[in-house]
Amino acid sequence: MDFPIEAKLKDGTPIQLALADHRDSEPLRRLFQTIIEEGASYPHDRLPGQADFMAYWFTGTSTIVAYQQGSQRGADLLGAFYLKPNWPGRARHVANAGFIVAPQWRNKGLGWLLGAVMLQYATELGYRSVVFNLVFAENQVARRLWRKLGWEMLDLDRGKSPADVGLRFVAAHALFARQHRGYCHMLDGQFPGERSPCFQKGES
Repeated sequence: MDFPIEAKLKDGTPIQLALADHRDSEPLRRLFQTIIEEGASYPHDRLPGQADFMAYWFTGTSTIVAYQQGSQRGADLLGAFYLKPNWPGRARHVANAGFIVAPQWRNKGLGWLLGAVMLQYATELGYRSVVFNLVFAENQVARRLWRKLGWEMLDLDRGKSPADVGLRFVAAHALFARQHRGYCHMLDGQFPGERSPCFQKGES
């Protein structure tokens, strides 16, 4: 996939997906803080320091950010995902990914679009599978989305949600998606024109 990519949401809103660089670190940090404070999707109990934040989102990762078309880099993000090896060495073909979507941009198809783009991008980068190490069981929206995109539950671990420490126990899942030749067919209709830009010559 050649970034930046222009796409559209379910309501027709034009957006752009781009490879993250230094211009995106502050808006990404702001959005990540919002997600952590919600306490529903990431295990962090506080925003990491700058060095740890940069290591988490930018070191050894392929990070994609979503902006509304026409916005300057550094403006508020709509969402983002990172993609990186889940393990080193001979298990580098298994990827790990993480996603964030701004609250005001949810229920517009952005999470699905980011997930589908990530799967196709992972295929092109040579990954053979993608694993989520932790998805809280009470995060029903995320679980439905990942099942729709082909993930399977691997494991169930009883633990405490960062938002509910001391209140109640919740379950956390590990989810796994097997890669196949491509996910371009899922992206038809999300991009201007007849075909999505991830189609390679000879692919149907």
